[in-house]
Amino acid sequence: MKSPLRRTLKTAAAATLTAGLLAAGAAAASAHVHVDTDDPAAGGYSHLTFNVPSESESAKTSKLEVTLPTDTPFTSVSVKPVEGWKAVITTSELPKPITVAGATVTKAPSSVVWTADEAHQIGPDEYQAFSLSVGVLPDAGTTVTLPTAQTYTDGTVVKWDEKTVEGQAEPGHPAPSFVTTAKDADAHGAAVPAAATTTAPSAAPAAAAGTSSDGGSAAGWIGLAAGLVGLAAGVTALVRTRPSKVQ
Repeated sequence: MKSPLRRTLKTAAAATLTAGLLAAGAAAASAHVHVDTDDPAAGGYSHLTFNVPSESESAKTSKLEVTLPTDTPFTSVSVKPVEGWKAVITTSELPKPITVAGATVTKAPSSVVWTADEAHQIGPDEYQAFSLSVGVLPDAGTTVTLPTAQTYTDGTVVKWDEKTVEGQAEPGHPAPSFVTTAKDADAHGAAVPAAATTTAPSAAPAAAAGTSSDGGSAAGWIGLAAGLVGLAAGVTALVRTRPSKVQ
């Protein structure tokens, strides 16, 4: 008959093995080029971070090209510098004019290309993060797809451009993408609330605030005076109740 201790150790070992297998699976799944956004709210601006692992066992990643959307174009794109990598933003004519935040747009950034010098290429078992600041984000519920091409030093080009369909298995080379959410009330580019558009606030609120402040100070002085009077009364009562000395 097995002891409770042996059964516990066996269970713990099985749990550890399972956790290891799950972690390995998660690592394999995350080996794709993918994008993270810090704020996907519609009508605003966001930082997009592309995490790029090098999956080749013999070659290094030397170039990355991200294709930007033209059906819901960004009117502003800027690049965060990466040491040893040169970034080039290309602006192109849109297939048709698009209205963004009330303005008609005919040209927009269409791609960003990063190219590494030899010393900063991404080697096996390494990854690099590339960041963009983009806006204005399209309406809530829009899937923003960003096909990406990863070039290796041996000439291999891996295209991460396959569409992910909800309810179906993830493709082998899914395109980085994210879905916009509801507009934030304080998002950059969001409509300014009517109450915040007043440029010359009336003096009444300020006066009221001043009255409140003075009233609070007066109440404090009155309370302090009352406390001092109470203290004096207490001392007087104490003196009166003490027995007098016998002559």
